[in-house]
Amino acid sequence: MVASLGASAVLVFGMPSSPLAQPWPVLGGSTLSALVGAVCSAFIPDPALAGAVAVGLAIALMVPLRCLHPPGGAMALYVVLTAGGGWHLAAFPILFNVIVLLVSAVVYNGLTGRRYPHPQWMAARTDIAQGAFTASDVDAALAHYNQVLDVSRADLEGLLHLAGRAAFQRTLGEVRCSDIMSRPPFAVEAGISLKDAWALMRAQQIKALPVVDAQRLVVGIVTVADFMRLANLDMHEGLGQRLRMLVMGRTGQPQNVGEIMSHPVQVAHVGQHAMDLVLLFSQGGHHHIPIVESEGRLVGVITQTDLVRTLAAAVQGRDEGGSAGATSVRGRAPTEEQAAP
Repeated sequence: MVASLGASAVLVFGMPSSPLAQPWPVLGGSTLSALVGAVCSAFIPDPALAGAVAVGLAIALMVPLRCLHPPGGAMALYVVLTAGGGWHLAAFPILFNVIVLLVSAVVYNGLTGRRYPHPQWMAARTDIAQGAFTASDVDAALAHYNQVLDVSRADLEGLLHLAGRAAFQRTLGEVRCSDIMSRPPFAVEAGISLKDAWALMRAQQIKALPVVDAQRLVVGIVTVADFMRLANLDMHEGLGQRLRMLVMGRTGQPQNVGEIMSHPVQVAHVGQHAMDLVLLFSQGGHHHIPIVESEGRLVGVITQTDLVRTLAAAVQGRDEGGSAGATSVRGRAPTEEQAAP
């Protein structure tokens, strides 16, 4: 009867995910500590001194060998207190009992739906969003901690990712497009003249106009960039003169919005999560996204400024998300991004 194996049983059956309860720490830590106790008992006559040295030496060896097992310290002391026979104790009953304990732990944890041995390493994550912490960040934090954690590095990283996801969900995850979009949106039909479209953009100080049909379904979008692209850039007049000639019309130039609009156009639904638009703005090259209802009719527009304002409010800890934030956004003055030249 080896009392410290009772403590080992607590770990392998009650805390099978602990790094201290994995097969190598249990096997290596227990057996190594028993051998250390046998050596100390053989060369140090005083049992009290031999026990103290055995426990300290066992710990000193288990840490660098990555087999730290708390009951190992008791195992070293147990061999010293048996007053002889330490060498054969390491093989039997200690090693034998440890092997039986580990086999029983594998069977028991498998039957109860828990993985044992518990994986202590994980493959490199490829789904980490840009800006989120990486595995190297976790390693840097652990290097400063300088303590032994009774949790695997993989489990710790997984918990941190879950905590980050929960924080994101709490602050930004429930913000919908309807909460931050501008309404009512200004829009034009494809047949409107360039002169009238330009005048509307100047009057309302906006940089883009969704193009809709008679049922308010989005068929395209026209932006300041479209006007600039089609201005006759090889003329010697100034930019203002070239734009004026474009919108006033001249032979061979487009006459209405439908001829210069961009289509098809990327749209988002009014109930969609606003954070779904981050990739569209950051990687898709979009600056204005029309927002449509379930039938496809235009109900609003979201710009990069709208999204950045929402992110900034969350980062600064202000309570501007959700419906409260929607009120301030819908009634805002035109931003620099929306102002037309």
